[in-house]
Amino acid sequence: MKRIVIFASGSGSNAENIIKFFNHTKTAKVTQVFCNNEHAKVFERCKNLNIKCLHFNRVDFSKTDTVLNRLKEQADYIILAGFLWRIPQKIVDAFPNKIINIHPALLPNYGGKGMYGMHVHNAVKENKETETGITIHYVNEHYDEGAIIFQAKTALNEKDTAAKIAEKIHVLEQRYFPKVIEEVILSDNG
Repeated sequence: MKRIVIFASGSGSNAENIIKFFNHTKTAKVTQVFCNNEHAKVFERCKNLNIKCLHFNRVDFSKTDTVLNRLKEQADYIILAGFLWRIPQKIVDAFPNKIINIHPALLPNYGGKGMYGMHVHNAVKENKETETGITIHYVNEHYDEGAIIFQAKTALNEKDTAAKIAEKIHVLEQRYFPKVIEEVILSDNG
């Protein structure tokens, strides 16, 4: 059984969905959640799900090998579920094609530094897009530039607010993210 560590920065709804999904499979198990925001709601969700949640700071993440060493002990795959920091090169190198992110738009559109959450949905609305979606991709050393694994789309209409767009994206995230992670793990195992 493969081991998953999830990185989160906020509420943790995607992390919770992934944890619950893998509690009912033999493919993988979430061993721990790592979080860079000590006030994030994900800590509460992890407590309720009986999953350890580790808080770390930028020094532990980027300047020392503290986070990298913990990952080497606990993870076969790293899943970014609403995690906002760029992954350091040393972690990317240690887990080639084993770090997966979800982005709330159809990359390459609306990606890059600062393009997350409502920033993305507001930009989609302002540009009067007729569709948007999610992109699940491998992580490399640049924001949102890793190879695309999967995309799902949803139609938009002119009455959709940025908040409504966010709701539509959340539905896609909840439906597809855990399943795509499992497919990647299964395909890696032959």
